[in-house]
Formats: sequence, C-alpha cells, structure tokens
Amino acid sequence: MQQALTLSERLIAVLGARLGLRFFRRRNMLETLDAPAHGHEAPPGLVDAARDTGPDLLARLRTTRDGLSDDEAATVRAHVGANEVEHEKPLPWWRHLFNCYRNPFNLLLSALAAVSYATDDTEGTIIIASMVIISTVLRYVQEARSNKAAEKLKAMVSTTATVLRRDVLGNGGAEADSVRRLGRVGREIPLAELVPGDIVLLAAGDMIPADVRILAAKDLFVSQSALTGEALPVEKFAHACESGGSHPLAYDNLAFMGTNVVSGSATAVVVATGARTFFGSLAQRVTAQQPTVTSFQQGVNRVSWVLIRFMLVMTPIVLLINGFTKHDWLEASLFALSVAVGLTPEMLPMIVTATLAKGAVVLSRKKVIVKRLDAIQNFGAMDVLCTDKTGTLTQDKICLERHTDVWGHASEDVLEYAYLNSFYQTGLKNLLDVAVLDHAELHQRLDVVNRYRKIDEIPFDFQRRRMSVVVSEDGTHHELICKGAVEEVMAVCDRVQHGANVEPLTPDVLARLRRVTADLNAEGLRVVAVATRHLPPVRDHYGIADESELILVGYIAFLDPPKESTAPALKALAASGVDVKVLTGDNDLVTAKVCREVGLKVEGCVLGDDIETMSDAELAQTVERANVFAKLTPAHKERIVRMLRANGHVVGFMGDGINDAPALRAADIGISVDTAVDIAKEAADLILLEKSLMVLEQGVIEGRRTFANMLKYIKMTASSNFGNVFSVLIASAFLPFLPMLPLQLLTQNLLYDLSQTTIPFDNVDEEQLTRPQRWNPADLSRFMVFFGPISSIFDVLTFLAMWHLFGANSAEHQTLFQSGWFVEGLLSQTLIVHLIRTRRLPFVQSRAAWPLLLMTGAVMLIGLMLPMSPFADTFKMQALPLAYFPMLAAILLAYAVLTQMMKGMFARRFGWQ
Repeated sequence: MQQALTLSERLIAVLGARLGLRFFRRRNMLETLDAPAHGHEAPPGLVDAARDTGPDLLARLRTTRDGLSDDEAATVRAHVGANEVEHEKPLPWWRHLFNCYRNPFNLLLSALAAVSYATDDTEGTIIIASMVIISTVLRYVQEARSNKAAEKLKAMVSTTATVLRRDVLGNGGAEADSVRRLGRVGREIPLAELVPGDIVLLAAGDMIPADVRILAAKDLFVSQSALTGEALPVEKFAHACESGGSHPLAYDNLAFMGTNVVSGSATAVVVATGARTFFGSLAQRVTAQQPTVTSFQQGVNRVSWVLIRFMLVMTPIVLLINGFTKHDWLEASLFALSVAVGLTPEMLPMIVTATLAKGAVVLSRKKVIVKRLDAIQNFGAMDVLCTDKTGTLTQDKICLERHTDVWGHASEDVLEYAYLNSFYQTGLKNLLDVAVLDHAELHQRLDVVNRYRKIDEIPFDFQRRRMSVVVSEDGTHHELICKGAVEEVMAVCDRVQHGANVEPLTPDVLARLRRVTADLNAEGLRVVAVATRHLPPVRDHYGIADESELILVGYIAFLDPPKESTAPALKALAASGVDVKVLTGDNDLVTAKVCREVGLKVEGCVLGDDIETMSDAELAQTVERANVFAKLTPAHKERIVRMLRANGHVVGFMGDGINDAPALRAADIGISVDTAVDIAKEAADLILLEKSLMVLEQGVIEGRRTFANMLKYIKMTASSNFGNVFSVLIASAFLPFLPMLPLQLLTQNLLYDLSQTTIPFDNVDEEQLTRPQRWNPADLSRFMVFFGPISSIFDVLTFLAMWHLFGANSAEHQTLFQSGWFVEGLLSQTLIVHLIRTRRLPFVQSRAAWPLLLMTGAVMLIGLMLPMSPFADTFKMQALPLAYFPMLAAILLAYAVLTQMMKGMFARRFGWQ
C-alpha cells in the first residue's frame, strides 16, 4: 500500500492542475510533492465512516437521509470552513515579487551589478540595478493583473454538486436552483459550500466533490486513477465494511474528492471537506515544481541558454582584447561587464508573461476562458482540430423526429417504452433523453405515478452502449426496457415485435432491419433501438446478464440539424490552416450526411471496430488520410489523438461529455464548454462559453497573435545581440580607446529594453495569422545569423565616419566617437524593432500599434537629445556636430533598405513566421 500511496502523491500535482478545486497558488506553475510518503496519516474519521452502518454514520454527522437544512449547513460551514484546500491562499506580495525577480537573467545581472559595485563603478551599478528593478516590477505588475483576471475568468466556469437540502424538499423543489436527479429533488450548489453531513447525488460524469461514504449505489464505478494510478475504474458499494485496514483506499464504500464517476449512480453523505479530505491531506505535502515544458518553452529556454553561453564565451574575449590593446584592465573589465549585460535578455520573462496575460484577457472577450496560460501557445500552433459532431457541427437542439416499429411504421408503443426508460433512468441524462421527456403528455396518459413502479436499472456504459430500466406494471410482472445503439441492442435480441406477433430474429430478418435503420440514417436521423423483456416479479435486483433474449420493438429517431454558422466556420478554419476531423460515437451514415450538409468533404470514414484491429503503424497512416471517425469509444478517441500527435501535429480536441475526458487530456490543447460535464471541464485547458466553431476560430487567431508577438522579441533580441558582439569585437581590436564607455553601453541597453516593453500590445500582420505558428529553433538560428551582421556593417561605417570625417581618431577625441556610436547604435537597434516586426514595408504597409510607436519614438528622442542635454557630462558625452545628423539619417535609411531587401531574400528562401 505504501508504494501505491507514493504514486498517488506523485500524481496529485497533475490532478490539482486539472481540478477546479484550485488549491494551487495562481503562478503559472503546477505544484507537486517533494517529501516522501512514509508515515502518511489518513484523514481522521474516514476509516470509521467506512465501518459505520448508514444510520450510525448519519447520527454521528447529525444529519438525515434528506440532508441538512440551509441553516444547519451554514452552522457547520462556520465551524469547519469552506470545501477548499488550505493551500489556495495567494502568495504574499513580497514572495510573489521575489519569484518575479528570481530568474536566471536577473540573477546574472545582479552578479554583474555586484562586480560593478566592487570596482567602484557607481553609475554602472545604478543602471544595472535599474534594469533588474524594471524587469522585476513590470513582470510583477503583469502577473498580478493576470492572476486577478484569471480568477475572474475561472469564476465564470462553475463546478457544482447536487445536494439534498430539507428546505428544497419542504417547498416541493420550487426554487430556481433545484433539480430533479436520481428520482429526488436536489439543489445545485458550488463545491465550496459543501459541508460534512450534506447528502449528495452522484451520476455518470460527476466529480466527487468531497470525501463521501456511499449510502446507496447502483452499478457505481469510480475512476481513482488520479490517486492510485490504476487505469480501470473501481466499483463502489453501499454496505458497511468491517475490515479493510487503516488506509481509506482499501474501502469500497468510500469515494474521494477529485475522483470522478464513470458510470452508475449513487447517494452519498459527505464525511470530510477541504483540507480534511484524503486529497487535502496529500495536498498539504506539496511544494512547487516546474510545469510540463511545452515546445515553445523548450525553444525559449534553448535560445536563452544560447545567448547566455554566447555571453560567457564572448565576454572573456572582449576583456582580453581590450586589456591587451588598451592596457587598462580595470576599464576593460568594466567594458566586458557591460557587454555581458547587453547580451542578457532580461526582459524575456516579462514579455512572455505580459503577452500571455493580454492574450487571455482578449480571448475572454471572445468567449474563450483560458484555464492555463501556456495553452495559448498551443492554441496558435494547432493544425488539427478533432471535434465531436453533436452540438459543434449541429445545433445541439435534438428533437424526436420519429418513433417507429421495427419496419419503420409509426408506433406509439415504442414511444411509450422509450419514455418509461428515460423517465426512470437515474444516470446522466443526455439530449436524447431530454427530447423523449419533452413528450410530457405521456406522463398522464400512461399514468406513470400510479401504474408503474421502478424496480431497478442497469446503467449505461461505453462498452455496452445501452441502458435498461426494470419497472413493475400494476404489480403483475416486471418489464425490462432497454434502449441504446442499434447494433448493440440487436446483439442481445432474439425476437422482434411485428404488430401483435413476435417473430424470431433470423439472419434474413436482421438484414431487413438493418436496411430500415440505414434508410433512417441516410436521412440524417440518429436511430436508437428499443427492446423489452417480460420477467416474473420474483426479485428486485438485475444486472447486465439480464439484458438477453430481448424482443426488439422498434426505434426512436432524432434530428439534430446543422448550425448555420458551421459551414463558414469550417471554411475559416481551413483558410487558417487547421484541418478538422470529426470524432463521434454516432452512426457513420448520420455523421457523413451532416458533414455533407455543412460543407465538410468526407475524405475517408473509419469505424471504431476497424480501429480495434489496426496496429499503431496502420492507424498512424489512417488518421492522416481520413477525416471522419464514427462509432468510437472513449479509448478510440484518445488513441486517434495520440497518433496524430505522434505524427508531429499540434492537436486540439473539443468535447463536452464524460467519454471525451481521455482525449481531452491526451491532446496538446483540450477544449470544452461551460455546459460540459464536470470531468470534461476539469480536463480541458480552454473553456468556451459558446459551443461554436466560429468562436474557436477566433480564439485560434488570437492565440497566433500572442505567439507572434512573443516571437518578435526573441527575434529582435537574438539578432541584435548577435550583431552587437561583432561590432564590439571589431572596434575593440582596432581602436586605441574603448568604442563606448561601460556607462554608455549600459544606458543604451536600458533604453533599448524600455522600447520593447510594449511589444505585447503590438499589431500582427494578417498573413502571420493564416497559418499555424510553430516553434522552430532552427529557423530562429538562421534568422539570428542572417540579420545580426547587418547592423555590424553600419556600425563599422559609423566607426569610419567618426574616425575620418569627424576626426574622432585619438584618445583625446574619444568622447565624440563614443557619443556618435551611442546615438547610431541606439537608433538602429530601436529601428530594428519596426523593421523585423513585419515582413511588409514598415510604417507604410504595416504600422505598429500606437503604444509601441510612442515608446520607440520616445527612446529614440532621448537618445538623440542625451549628448546635448545637461546630463551629457554625467554620461561622458558631448554634443555632436550638425554634419553628423545627415550622415546618421543616411546610415539609418541604408540600414532599413538593406534589411528590407534581406527580409525578402530570407522570406523567399526560408519563409517568414
């Protein structure tokens, strides 16, 4: 058991990231355990609750089978607190501020500042410290805003539990938030409001909202994989357990916070909430861990370390060259230190955080709630979208179109059987059940209350794809009524109802029946088969084995018309480079018809049974050529998603059912809707407030815009730093003095960093939004080598002009030389922000957003004025001659023209991202 517990603790971090229980601090990182599981104590009371009888446990919790009243629940909540794990409290501001400071770039700059201080370079120390402070404060402000926005957005996605409250029972369930479930009237309340003693109603798709003891259960299977690592669901029972040891997981009448109901139904009493739950006791042992690293993060880290290694190699070279040529090792050390600072991309963490936060807020306006900020990167990179049919391609407004006998003729008897099945089933009612129950006139006509009594039910599962209820009619006999997928129901039938006669289900009859259902499917109708079996009234419990020797009585056929917005949305996604693949459990004929109606060309339809027989290699080829997959199980959907990812695609999966949860977790980006079942919402990275492909397409575009702005900074930083090093090496080797003083170089770098702080708010060209934005480190390396040396060419031209034209060719005139290169270097670096941000002609065909225009303009103006300002002496500068400025304009113009030409060459050869 100790080994299983260790695994559960290791998995708890992943579970916490998925749960809406939000016990993790909002810091764009997951949390996990770093302490061993030895000596772990079970939450008090769980084992005792498992061993108690139902009445004894209810008495100990001071509750009844009808639940608590609102006043009683409020009293208990005041004593035990909300149903939230204690670790939810946000970080104190000072710890958050420290975390924003603690990144490799700031730590490196701090070390360089310490060296600068030790060498009595006060001005350099102040400037380096300013860089660290600006980077840290900006990141802190952006993350604080991001966290507040994220909490507001998450509040829009509600996770609730269904409880019995005596207040609701007393007024007949008339309240707005009351619901009928499992044959009883309950109330939907937020998870945080649950207290010990609450009676909760559980059905397929529900998250277990707290630690509960099962009081009544029917074929209840719960997935505990997040706690135990076991892939298969565990069946839970309502009986008291006398033995089981000291560990709660050994008891099959307990269910735990964070697990989920796979199938069946149950009534349970809450035993422990919040930190007192088994989940909460594990969560108290968690500490921070880095999140799973995405491809974009890997690329950013790779570039960062390339620049850091580049700095570690080039800094000693600059030091040695200047030391041996200038014979002033202290000045050479300070200059090398300044070069090291200039090569450090200290603004990268702030730029990434600000861009992601802005993207999340913009997406929220487009009805897309971002649960995990890093998912925005994958959103922009997504090139394959796997989606269900119902509610996505169609209107999600299913209506019962026909109810027929086995030969396709209208039949009221079939409708009555279907109504009884849907009315008495206590599992997760889908839209088909809702459509059947809309025929409320049958309730009185059948006299359901007086004539029928429910005996038992056999819940739905995704292996059988059918469910049954057993009712007693007037107490004379038991009637098993089964409805489900046509093939699966036919498989347990041996006879068919034809009028008043019952005939054997021969192969010939079966072939005729399949033609009838195929004709209905071809009309776009979803067909559900209905079968019955008369049983003697001798027992009260039934199981799957009783679904045999049934009589097929007919079909109910449903219509879910396509959405008007689906066809234009599919065209927009295709134009954006996203291939749409339909993954559905529905019939292939219905799916194909819907696809045709919405303009999605069926390029291959593969059934779940075919996938079962395929090897991974065969399936890897099949998922590339086919775009419609029908009659799938949850395992099939997950396998298809994994194969697409293995083929190199960035895969999004959109689903809202319990059967979609495995595929949502397997995808690069899981997408669900606010109306989805709990487990689907918890497994998703993004929540759509409107189930529409058009909303999704808008989100994809915004994800690409976010990605593009992050990539701009990395491109600018990498290419600019690469070019600056060449300029410094050339100047250091040939000049008898430093090409720029350490203080000047640090000031230039600070101003350049400020000019880039508004990149997250920049515009993005339309052509950059038409294709998936994939991280390509090789492309970035090419970009850096291609554009970096261009600036060095014009730096050298500036050196020559200052040396020969303006006479700055001796140590006595070095201030003039340094002032001239300071201005040219700063303006060319700032200009490159506008040149590289677009493939088009800057300022004419593509204009930056006004915040970026204002910031870069302000920085360039400061750079021009600084040598002529009262601060010139402080920075060891002097006013530049008037003849310098026409030369500067010519150099900048030539630089822009050459860069524009090189952009065309680069784009034609390598493309432009």
